Amino acid sequence: MNALLRLFPLSFLSLGLAAAAQPAAPATMTIAPPLNVLHLSAASQVETPQDLLTLSLSTTRQGAEAAGVQAALRQAVEQALTEAKKSVQAGQMDARSGDFSVHPSYNRDGKISGWQGRAEVVLEGRDFARITQTAARIGSMSIGQISFGLSREQRARVEAEAQAQAIAQFRQKAAEVAKAFGFAGYTLREVTVSGDGAMPQPRMMAMAKEMRAAAADAPVPVEPGKSVVQVTVSGAVQAH
Repeated sequence: MNALLRLFPLSFLSLGLAAAAQPAAPATMTIAPPLNVLHLSAASQVETPQDLLTLSLSTTRQGAEAAGVQAALRQAVEQALTEAKKSVQAGQMDARSGDFSVHPSYNRDGKISGWQGRAEVVLEGRDFARITQTAARIGSMSIGQISFGLSREQRARVEAEAQAQAIAQFRQKAAEVAKAFGFAGYTLREVTVSGDGAMPQPRMMAMAKEMRAAAADAPVPVEPGKSVVQVTVSGAVQAH
């Protein structure tokens, strides 16, 4: 019994030390909301001539057997690419195969009555004359679609110009708004720069007999338009 009594003080002492060792609860911190914060945005648009031409050549085949239709399409693509590669030059004109599909045709009874397919070859680059002259020499296909856009180099140059203008407008607007509210100036808190360039505008060209005949005799005349590249700067400033 005396031995048990001698253990109790030690137990209480151990509990007391454990309680004292526990860290105190952190004090609650109160963060004051930011004051005099202005949210602004500015956008700049730069119009530039389209310098990239994408010309699609296509052909169709039909027959009783899928393998025969596929072989005929493959032959037409190979002939077109062989002719196109004679004029390929990096950046000025590139040639590649496009869509290639073969699917069945059905009669009134829902049974397969034959097969038909379509294949494409795409010419793309900045040398419009080279592309249209090459397309005119390809006899196994005819022009299906022409579209214009911006090359990577042109888009990067115009985006940099639009970005510089948008940033300058943002800074000017921030200074003017801060002054209008009676402040001497501002400091930048956060900013986001985003680009929203215009997509190329496609120009569809009909697959009429007149168009195929013209393409066989001479290059198709093309006239590019313009694209608009936009950059937006938005963010928050601390007026002071």
